[in-house]
Amino acid sequence: MPKETAVYTHGHHESVLRSHTWRTAANSAAYLVGSLKPHMRVLDIGCGPGTITADLAALVPEGHVTGVDHAPGILDQARATAAERGLDNVEFAVADVHDLDYPDDSFCVVHAHQVLQHVGDPVRALREMRRVCKPGGIVAVRDSDYAAMTWYPNTPAMDDWLDLYRRVARANGGEPDAGRRLKSWALEAGFTDITATAATWCYASEEERAWWSGLWADRTLASAYAERAVEGGHADGELLRTVSDAWREWGKQDDAWFAVLHGEILCRK
Repeated sequence: MPKETAVYTHGHHESVLRSHTWRTAANSAAYLVGSLKPHMRVLDIGCGPGTITADLAALVPEGHVTGVDHAPGILDQARATAAERGLDNVEFAVADVHDLDYPDDSFCVVHAHQVLQHVGDPVRALREMRRVCKPGGIVAVRDSDYAAMTWYPNTPAMDDWLDLYRRVARANGGEPDAGRRLKSWALEAGFTDITATAATWCYASEEERAWWSGLWADRTLASAYAERAVEGGHADGELLRTVSDAWREWGKQDDAWFAVLHGEILCRK
């Protein structure tokens, strides 16, 4: 099968990995954790720097976790993460979720966190995830929904950020409002036993505001997302600087608050 194409909007700039390495099974896969058993074989798609992958491996000590990512370069960091934690039941490989190089019925759990919003064909991706999942197994997917993100206090430049990000992501072939579509995509992919939920990340303390606003301020100026915004004609340097400054100003406000909504699905095969 030909591979579907989509550009990963964020890239792997330090400002992006600052966010990705913060993610854990507890703060990003809690909806799945209760279903894990010690013996399970798990496929973690879009593993990035491997922090969630390592947590999953620790939760299945008698099983095995395979972390895969479309970007080969990030897997060295994922391997280092697992090695630092002394995990010997995890391995990493390059893979395309549209065309997974694994036999049918290979894994007890197939997991993808913040992946389907970036792929060219999310329904096909879910069909592949279903194919490599064992009968009775679980396909677990969680994606944010940008249009549902909300914050206070509001400024026009923050609205400009949201509009810009959604335009850049869609121009790259993705769907930034994936969270609300997960159940629909799963039904189209052939799943019938679906548990759909939602969860949030919330940034409100002084430390959380500084971290969240700082990484987005930096990402807006220096990441692959910034480059694609300019190269695609969606923004110029002046707009990016305005948006970046707005993030920093928002983060300084004592009453600032930001919530990220995620859609989640647990699909039993």
